[in-house]
Amino acid sequence: MDLIVQKFGGTSLSDDQSRRHVLRHIIRELEAGNQLVVVVSAMGRSGDPYATDSLLDLIRGRGDALPPRERDLLLSCGELISAAVLCNLLQAEGFPSVVLTGGQAGIRTDDHYGSARILEINGERIRKHLSAREVVIVTGFQGMTRDGEVTTLGRGGSDTSATALGVALKANIVDIYTDVDGILTADPRWVSDARPLTAVSYEEICNMAQNGAKVIHPRAVEIAMKAGVPVRVRSTFSDSEGTLVTNAQALRSQGIWYDRTVTGLAHVKNVTQLSVVNHDGPADLQLRVFRAMASHGISVDFINVMPTGVHYTVSDSDAPLAVRLLAELGFEPQVRRGCAKVSVIGGGMNGEPGVMAVIVEALTAAGIPILQSADSNTTIWVLISETDLAEALQALHSAFGLHLTPNRRNIEEEVGL
Repeated sequence: MDLIVQKFGGTSLSDDQSRRHVLRHIIRELEAGNQLVVVVSAMGRSGDPYATDSLLDLIRGRGDALPPRERDLLLSCGELISAAVLCNLLQAEGFPSVVLTGGQAGIRTDDHYGSARILEINGERIRKHLSAREVVIVTGFQGMTRDGEVTTLGRGGSDTSATALGVALKANIVDIYTDVDGILTADPRWVSDARPLTAVSYEEICNMAQNGAKVIHPRAVEIAMKAGVPVRVRSTFSDSEGTLVTNAQALRSQGIWYDRTVTGLAHVKNVTQLSVVNHDGPADLQLRVFRAMASHGISVDFINVMPTGVHYTVSDSDAPLAVRLLAELGFEPQVRRGCAKVSVIGGGMNGEPGVMAVIVEALTAAGIPILQSADSNTTIWVLISETDLAEALQALHSAFGLHLTPNRRNIEEEVGL
């Protein structure tokens, strides 16, 4: 008997037809003899009656004066509705089930309302219900402080709830169900021949998630990675096994891993590049620039520090304030709006020569200027104009052969054998 944690997102629960697909996945595991903890998000997306954004719309434009504690109470309602509706469906089919809020499930958090961190999980109550052969339905995205206050975990919080429960309960696997058929080599809305990946390492999916891929929250992956609990990203609307996420060693032992150079692409739009260069400027130019950004809560990215200045990026929404702050410091920044960050990600990239050459060659052939670049062990980032984004993604996807289904010949060609 395996213990499986299943997480179903908002689109999986948005209507009766979708919830029937959810029911099918739950019943399949129960009939296989497995124990189940099911984590649910609020139903649907913005505009749907009980979605998180729809609950926020109840106070937006009407003063929006709700204190953080009370805001978390409001936002916690969506998951509770999803859980109760799913419990009703299971009971009607003859499968005993019980609903637990995050706090009742033993998820203890700090008191940072809206973005609480999990401190510990006491799984005793969940185990009691599992021993009684009940399906335990847990409201995702939320927990409770030691003082009994309801908190929410921030965006992607249901993913975090699921993997944290998987770790605490020593689950065999955590299945994240969504509206896409696993993790793809690129966003299919931008790359027509993007294909599903059978498996990725924790490090690869963390980089993909942090750089714009929205299939799973990076904090959720980090929690699973620390404990070595495998995760699958699957579609609610098919029986596909989806994409397995675990460590590279485990993938090799199962015969489904190879030392590929590049695994996939991710991207972020709505980026502004700021350049502050002054050959005769103050010696602490860099310190003054980044201190001003930090003191006003502006997140900076794509940082290049030089003796005479800095290049970095901010979101388009933060750009007006950033430019004003730089002007107040006496600087005249060069501002390039409408940029996009493209990430080329692969666990086999470290120490592999020629990856940057392929990127430059592909973008040069497409007539796309590289405005800035940076790299790490598993990722190379390039900054380009957002108007070139679709062409750049397609060019890089083709240049690295990501449209090809891996077979022995393609694998050998990719690693240069």
